[in-house]
Amino acid sequence: MAFRGRSCALSLLCLAVVLSFLAGPAMAKKTGQLTVFWGRNKNEGSLREACDTDLYTTVIISFYSVFGHGRYWGDLSGHPLYGVGDDIKHCQSKKILVLLSIGGGGSDYSLPSFQSADDVADNLWNAHLGGFSRGVFRPFGDAVVDGIDFFIDRGAPDHYDELAWRLAWYSRHGGKKAVRLTATPRCVYPDQHVEKALATGLFERLHVRFYDDARCSYNHAGLSGVMKEWSKWTARYPRSQVYLGLAAANVPGKDDNVFVKALYYDLLPNVQKAGNYGGIMLWDRFYDKQTGYGATVKYWA
Repeated sequence: MAFRGRSCALSLLCLAVVLSFLAGPAMAKKTGQLTVFWGRNKNEGSLREACDTDLYTTVIISFYSVFGHGRYWGDLSGHPLYGVGDDIKHCQSKKILVLLSIGGGGSDYSLPSFQSADDVADNLWNAHLGGFSRGVFRPFGDAVVDGIDFFIDRGAPDHYDELAWRLAWYSRHGGKKAVRLTATPRCVYPDQHVEKALATGLFERLHVRFYDDARCSYNHAGLSGVMKEWSKWTARYPRSQVYLGLAAANVPGKDDNVFVKALYYDLLPNVQKAGNYGGIMLWDRFYDKQTGYGATVKYWA
Protein backbone atom coordinates (compact mmCIF):
# COMPACT_ATOMS: atom_id res chain seq x y z
CA MET A 1 0.00 0.00 0.00
CA ALA A 2 2.84 2.35 -0.66
CA PHE A 3 2.01 5.31 -2.81
CA ARG A 4 4.22 7.60 -4.80
CA GLY A 5 3.34 11.21 -4.04
CA ARG A 6 2.80 13.54 -6.98
CA SER A 7 3.10 17.23 -6.32
CA CYS A 8 -0.36 18.77 -6.49
CA ALA A 9 -0.25 21.30 -3.68
CA LEU A 10 -2.84 24.02 -3.95
CA SER A 11 -1.47 26.89 -5.98
CA LEU A 12 -3.32 30.05 -6.92
CA LEU A 13 -4.33 28.27 -10.11
CA CYS A 14 -5.67 25.28 -8.20
CA LEU A 15 -7.54 27.61 -5.89
CA ALA A 16 -9.11 29.35 -8.86
CA VAL A 17 -10.24 25.99 -10.22
CA VAL A 18 -11.75 25.09 -6.84
CA LEU A 19 -13.66 28.37 -6.63
CA SER A 20 -14.97 27.93 -10.15
CA PHE A 21 -16.48 24.59 -9.12
CA LEU A 22 -18.37 25.81 -6.05
CA ALA A 23 -21.67 26.36 -7.80
CA GLY A 24 -21.56 22.93 -9.45
CA PRO A 25 -23.55 19.73 -8.91
CA ALA A 26 -21.27 18.01 -6.40
CA MET A 27 -22.39 20.33 -3.61
CA ALA A 28 -25.87 18.78 -3.54
CA LYS A 29 -25.41 16.06 -0.93
CA LYS A 30 -22.21 16.98 0.83
CA THR A 31 -21.77 15.86 4.44
CA GLY A 32 -18.52 17.66 5.17
CA GLN A 33 -17.03 14.42 6.51
CA LEU A 34 -13.39 13.76 5.58
CA THR A 35 -11.51 10.85 7.13
CA VAL A 36 -7.76 10.24 6.86
CA PHE A 37 -5.42 7.44 7.92
CA TRP A 38 -2.42 8.54 9.99
CA GLY A 39 0.58 6.58 11.25
CA ARG A 40 2.17 5.05 8.16
CA ASN A 41 5.08 7.45 7.60
CA LYS A 42 7.20 9.29 10.15
CA ASN A 43 7.49 12.25 7.75
CA GLU A 44 3.74 12.95 7.73
CA GLY A 45 3.97 15.05 10.89
CA SER A 46 2.34 14.45 14.25
CA LEU A 47 -1.23 13.50 14.91
CA ARG A 48 -1.73 16.94 16.43
CA GLU A 49 -0.52 18.61 13.25
CA ALA A 50 -2.96 16.55 11.19
CA CYS A 51 -5.86 17.61 13.40
CA ASP A 52 -4.76 21.25 13.43
CA THR A 53 -5.19 21.46 9.66
CA ASP A 54 -8.95 21.50 10.38
CA LEU A 55 -9.40 19.38 7.26
CA TYR A 56 -10.38 16.08 8.82
CA THR A 57 -13.42 15.12 10.86
CA THR A 58 -11.96 11.68 11.66
CA VAL A 59 -8.36 10.51 11.95
CA ILE A 60 -7.65 6.77 12.00
CA ILE A 61 -4.43 5.66 13.72
CA SER A 62 -2.85 2.76 11.84
CA PHE A 63 -2.07 0.05 12.72
CA TYR A 64 -2.58 -2.22 15.71
CA SER A 65 -1.00 -4.98 13.66
CA VAL A 66 0.15 -7.76 16.00
CA PHE A 67 -2.61 -9.72 17.71
CA GLY A 68 -4.35 -13.04 18.09
CA HIS A 69 -1.52 -15.24 19.33
CA GLY A 70 -0.77 -13.90 22.78
CA ARG A 71 1.10 -10.83 21.49
CA TYR A 72 -0.38 -7.37 21.09
CA TRP A 73 1.40 -4.47 19.50
CA GLY A 74 1.05 -1.61 17.05
CA ASP A 75 3.28 -0.15 14.36
CA LEU A 76 3.33 3.62 13.79
CA SER A 77 6.15 3.52 11.22
CA GLY A 78 8.75 5.43 13.18
CA HIS A 79 6.49 7.81 15.08
CA PRO A 80 7.54 8.01 18.74
CA LEU A 81 4.83 6.88 21.13
CA TYR A 82 5.63 9.76 23.45
CA GLY A 83 3.08 12.48 22.95
CA VAL A 84 0.56 10.51 20.88
CA GLY A 85 -1.78 10.23 23.86
CA ASP A 86 -1.79 13.99 24.37
CA ASP A 87 -2.35 14.45 20.63
CA ILE A 88 -5.37 12.13 20.77
CA LYS A 89 -6.88 14.26 23.52
CA HIS A 90 -6.08 17.42 21.58
CA CYS A 91 -7.85 16.10 18.48
CA GLN A 92 -10.86 15.04 20.52
CA SER A 93 -11.02 18.49 22.12
CA LYS A 94 -11.49 19.81 18.57
CA LYS A 95 -14.43 17.41 18.07
CA ILE A 96 -12.35 15.21 15.77
CA LEU A 97 -13.05 11.50 16.06
CA VAL A 98 -9.94 9.37 16.66
CA LEU A 99 -10.12 5.67 15.83
CA LEU A 100 -7.55 2.88 16.07
CA SER A 101 -7.34 0.58 13.05
CA ILE A 102 -6.51 -3.09 13.52
CA GLY A 103 -4.89 -5.26 10.87
CA GLY A 104 -3.18 -3.72 7.85
CA GLY A 105 -0.83 -5.26 5.35
CA GLY A 106 1.32 -7.29 7.75
CA SER A 107 1.14 -11.00 8.53
CA ASP A 108 1.34 -10.98 12.33
CA TYR A 109 -2.36 -11.09 13.06
CA SER A 110 -5.29 -13.49 12.91
CA LEU A 111 -7.96 -14.88 15.21
CA PRO A 112 -7.54 -18.66 15.34
CA SER A 113 -10.26 -19.24 17.95
CA PHE A 114 -13.13 -17.73 19.87
CA GLN A 115 -10.79 -17.37 22.84
CA SER A 116 -8.30 -15.39 20.77
CA ALA A 117 -11.09 -12.99 19.75
CA ASP A 118 -12.04 -12.57 23.39
CA ASP A 119 -8.40 -11.99 24.35
CA VAL A 120 -7.90 -9.36 21.64
CA ALA A 121 -11.07 -7.56 22.69
CA ASP A 122 -9.82 -7.59 26.28
CA ASN A 123 -6.47 -6.15 25.23
CA LEU A 124 -8.02 -3.47 23.06
CA TRP A 125 -10.36 -2.49 25.88
CA ASN A 126 -7.64 -2.26 28.50
CA ALA A 127 -4.80 -0.90 26.33
CA HIS A 128 -6.62 1.62 24.13
CA LEU A 129 -10.24 2.01 25.20
CA GLY A 130 -12.03 2.63 28.49
CA GLY A 131 -10.57 -0.19 30.55
CA PHE A 132 -7.56 -0.09 32.83
CA SER A 133 -6.07 -3.37 34.04
CA ARG A 134 -2.89 -3.80 36.03
CA GLY A 135 -0.14 -5.23 33.87
CA VAL A 136 -1.65 -4.13 30.54
CA PHE A 137 0.55 -1.59 28.78
CA ARG A 138 -1.25 1.50 27.47
CA PRO A 139 0.95 2.87 24.65
CA PHE A 140 -1.04 6.12 24.53
CA GLY A 141 -1.30 6.52 28.29
CA ASP A 142 -4.71 7.40 29.62
CA ALA A 143 -5.98 8.64 26.25
CA VAL A 144 -9.04 6.70 25.09
CA VAL A 145 -9.65 6.30 21.37
CA ASP A 146 -13.23 6.66 20.18
CA GLY A 147 -13.46 3.31 18.49
CA ILE A 148 -11.93 0.48 16.50
CA ASP A 149 -11.62 0.20 12.73
CA PHE A 150 -11.35 -3.24 11.11
CA PHE A 151 -8.78 -3.10 8.26
CA ILE A 152 -8.37 -6.83 7.76
CA ASP A 153 -6.32 -7.69 4.69
CA ARG A 154 -4.63 -10.95 5.66
CA GLY A 155 -5.47 -14.37 7.04
CA ALA A 156 -8.73 -16.19 7.59
CA PRO A 157 -11.95 -14.23 8.20
CA ASP A 158 -12.89 -16.33 11.20
CA HIS A 159 -13.86 -14.89 14.58
CA TYR A 160 -13.86 -11.21 13.63
CA ASP A 161 -17.61 -11.29 14.17
CA GLU A 162 -16.97 -12.52 17.70
CA LEU A 163 -14.41 -9.75 18.23
CA ALA A 164 -17.01 -7.20 17.14
CA TRP A 165 -19.65 -8.65 19.49
CA ARG A 166 -17.21 -8.61 22.39
CA LEU A 167 -16.23 -4.99 21.76
CA ALA A 168 -19.92 -4.13 21.56
CA TRP A 169 -20.41 -5.82 24.95
CA TYR A 170 -17.67 -3.63 26.43
CA SER A 171 -19.35 -0.64 24.84
CA ARG A 172 -22.58 -1.39 26.70
CA HIS A 173 -21.20 -2.64 29.99
CA GLY A 174 -17.59 -1.55 30.38
CA GLY A 175 -17.61 2.16 30.95
CA LYS A 176 -18.96 5.60 30.20
CA LYS A 177 -17.69 5.87 26.61
CA ALA A 178 -19.20 3.79 23.83
CA VAL A 179 -16.91 1.88 21.48
CA ARG A 180 -17.61 2.90 17.90
CA LEU A 181 -16.97 0.24 15.25
CA THR A 182 -16.00 0.94 11.64
CA ALA A 183 -14.44 -1.11 8.85
CA THR A 184 -12.28 -0.38 5.82
CA PRO A 185 -12.95 -3.12 3.26
CA ARG A 186 -11.69 -3.48 -0.29
CA CYS A 187 -14.05 -2.26 -2.99
CA VAL A 188 -15.05 -5.54 -4.64
CA TYR A 189 -18.16 -6.76 -2.82
CA PRO A 190 -18.09 -8.77 -0.67
CA ASP A 191 -14.75 -8.48 1.07
CA GLN A 192 -14.48 -11.93 2.60
CA HIS A 193 -12.01 -10.78 5.24
CA VAL A 194 -14.68 -8.72 6.99
CA GLU A 195 -17.92 -10.18 5.63
CA LYS A 196 -18.69 -12.17 8.79
CA ALA A 197 -17.91 -9.21 11.02
CA LEU A 198 -20.12 -6.85 9.00
CA ALA A 199 -22.98 -9.34 9.16
CA THR A 200 -23.29 -8.50 12.86
CA GLY A 201 -24.80 -5.13 11.96
CA LEU A 202 -22.61 -3.44 14.58
CA PHE A 203 -20.57 -1.22 12.25
CA GLU A 204 -21.68 2.38 12.03
CA ARG A 205 -19.60 3.18 8.96
CA LEU A 206 -17.62 1.59 6.13
CA HIS A 207 -14.67 3.26 4.41
CA VAL A 208 -14.67 1.33 1.13
CA ARG A 209 -11.30 1.43 -0.63
CA PHE A 210 -11.90 2.35 -4.26
CA TYR A 211 -8.21 2.20 -5.07
CA ASP A 212 -5.50 -0.45 -5.39
CA ASP A 213 -7.84 -2.70 -7.39
CA ALA A 214 -8.29 -2.26 -11.15
CA ARG A 215 -11.71 -3.93 -11.01
CA CYS A 216 -13.27 -1.02 -9.13
CA SER A 217 -10.92 1.97 -9.13
CA TYR A 218 -12.20 4.90 -11.16
CA ASN A 219 -9.20 5.31 -13.47
CA HIS A 220 -9.34 1.66 -14.53
CA ALA A 221 -12.95 0.51 -14.26
CA GLY A 222 -14.54 3.90 -14.95
CA LEU A 223 -17.65 5.26 -13.32
CA SER A 224 -19.63 2.12 -14.13
CA GLY A 225 -17.05 -0.07 -12.40
CA VAL A 226 -17.14 2.07 -9.27
CA MET A 227 -20.93 2.31 -9.19
CA LYS A 228 -21.39 -1.42 -9.71
CA GLU A 229 -19.62 -2.09 -6.40
CA TRP A 230 -20.71 1.10 -4.60
CA SER A 231 -24.35 0.18 -5.17
CA LYS A 232 -23.77 -3.24 -3.63
CA TRP A 233 -22.13 -1.83 -0.52
CA THR A 234 -24.72 0.87 0.08
CA ALA A 235 -27.65 -1.50 -0.53
CA ARG A 236 -26.29 -4.33 1.61
CA TYR A 237 -25.52 -2.11 4.63
CA PRO A 238 -28.25 0.55 4.64
CA ARG A 239 -27.78 1.27 8.36
CA SER A 240 -24.08 2.03 7.93
CA GLN A 241 -22.65 5.25 6.55
CA VAL A 242 -20.56 4.36 3.50
CA TYR A 243 -17.49 6.46 2.70
CA LEU A 244 -15.78 6.72 -0.69
CA GLY A 245 -12.18 5.65 -0.07
CA LEU A 246 -9.65 7.37 -2.33
CA ALA A 247 -5.88 7.52 -2.69
CA ALA A 248 -4.41 10.96 -2.04
CA ALA A 249 -1.56 10.06 -4.43
CA ASN A 250 -0.98 7.49 -7.13
CA VAL A 251 -0.36 3.84 -6.33
CA PRO A 252 2.89 2.95 -8.16
CA GLY A 253 2.06 1.46 -11.53
CA LYS A 254 -1.69 1.72 -10.99
CA ASP A 255 -2.59 5.39 -11.50
CA ASP A 256 -5.32 5.36 -8.85
CA ASN A 257 -5.47 9.06 -8.00
CA VAL A 258 -8.80 10.47 -9.20
CA PHE A 259 -8.28 13.89 -10.76
CA VAL A 260 -10.32 16.56 -9.02
CA LYS A 261 -12.35 17.52 -12.09
CA ALA A 262 -13.49 13.93 -12.64
CA LEU A 263 -14.19 13.55 -8.93
CA TYR A 264 -16.30 16.70 -8.85
CA TYR A 265 -18.27 16.36 -12.05
CA ASP A 266 -18.57 12.59 -12.44
CA LEU A 267 -17.82 10.45 -9.41
CA LEU A 268 -19.15 12.41 -6.43
CA PRO A 269 -22.53 13.38 -7.94
CA ASN A 270 -23.22 9.69 -8.49
CA VAL A 271 -22.05 8.19 -5.21
CA GLN A 272 -23.82 10.96 -3.30
CA LYS A 273 -27.17 9.71 -4.57
CA ALA A 274 -27.01 6.94 -1.96
CA GLY A 275 -29.01 7.77 1.13
CA ASN A 276 -26.25 6.38 3.34
CA TYR A 277 -23.36 8.18 1.64
CA GLY A 278 -21.13 9.31 4.51
CA GLY A 279 -18.20 11.25 3.06
CA ILE A 280 -14.67 10.69 1.74
CA MET A 281 -11.83 8.66 3.22
CA LEU A 282 -8.24 9.39 2.14
CA TRP A 283 -5.20 7.14 2.20
CA ASP A 284 -3.20 8.65 3.78
CA ARG A 285 -2.01 11.73 5.71
CA PHE A 286 1.57 11.57 4.35
CA TYR A 287 0.45 11.69 0.72
CA ASP A 288 -2.32 14.16 1.42
CA LYS A 289 0.25 16.46 3.00
CA GLN A 290 2.33 16.25 -0.18
CA THR A 291 -0.47 16.74 -2.69
CA GLY A 292 -3.03 18.95 -0.97
CA TYR A 293 -5.75 16.61 -2.22
CA GLY A 294 -7.78 16.77 0.99
CA ALA A 295 -7.85 20.56 0.98
CA THR A 296 -9.23 20.41 -2.54
CA VAL A 297 -12.01 17.88 -1.91
CA LYS A 298 -12.90 18.78 1.68
CA TYR A 299 -15.90 20.95 0.85
CA TRP A 300 -17.18 18.60 -1.83
CA ALA A 301 -17.34 15.68 0.59
